[in-house]
Amino acid sequence: MSDSWKITLPCTRAEAEAIDPEGEAFAEFGAPPVLMTRELTEDDVEDWVIEAYFQDKPGAREIAVLRRLVPSAAATKAAPERIIEADWVTLSQAGLDPVVAGRFYVHTSANRGKVPPGLRAFHIEAGLAFGTGHHETTTGCLLTLEAMRKRGAVVRNLVDVGTGTGLLAFAGMHLWPNARATASDIDPISIDVTRENAAANGVKLGVGPGQLTLAVAPGMAHDIIERRAPYDLVLANIIAAPLIDLAPVIAAAVAPGGTVVLAGLLERQASAVAQAYRRHGLRLAGKVTLGDWPTLRMVRRAIR
Repeated sequence: MSDSWKITLPCTRAEAEAIDPEGEAFAEFGAPPVLMTRELTEDDVEDWVIEAYFQDKPGAREIAVLRRLVPSAAATKAAPERIIEADWVTLSQAGLDPVVAGRFYVHTSANRGKVPPGLRAFHIEAGLAFGTGHHETTTGCLLTLEAMRKRGAVVRNLVDVGTGTGLLAFAGMHLWPNARATASDIDPISIDVTRENAAANGVKLGVGPGQLTLAVAPGMAHDIIERRAPYDLVLANIIAAPLIDLAPVIAAAVAPGGTVVLAGLLERQASAVAQAYRRHGLRLAGKVTLGDWPTLRMVRRAIR
């Protein structure tokens, strides 16, 4: 891996939440950066920061696009900071304790620790794709899947839309080992990361039961994903705006009695997201909230 570059700008919570990785503004980047947003002062909606990681040193054009994403930082100096490879690895692993969510134990190479008996360990490095298990949205999805399995849910066909690292697809395959599984992401880097993570965690790639098929796709717009519908389980840990936009497509791909797990939204966005899926025949059957991040479980009525 070569050195990377970082630009840090202040922003507000509203600006951070409004960033759409599939929007027109983001598409202006020649090579889209990895964006991370976080609050600096707890419960202060004005004191947030955005960190943009670029593979190559960003020029004036990239900086201008980044500024347009966070207008409140218009007067702030944006100086690219070089991150040498060793520093990037240190940065990505620092402070990430193992995560325990139901029967799952998620760790990086720097923090494996001792895996508790009976838990399924997943080795997921922090880096260029979202979904290490350390964010409340991913943890909420893992807990939702665990609860479904305990209630006796049967899943024969699942798809993880916007898979990131592949973690949620891997978890679904562990809970339902004979299921046919598909994982997609609009970002080819995420699919490369998922492929590497599958090898690291003993997840088989392929097209048969108990195997994972990978696809680079915006949402569910891919021949493989469309042919494999309908699904018993759709996982979508993205953000609120695309979740709402994808509601008609996702809902149409859910089998009778099937489940959609939605995450990546804030508590104040939950009602709008749930309503978008209700319009297409699904009902809210469960909700797990961690901090300000809810995970919604929507289901389609079974045929009797």
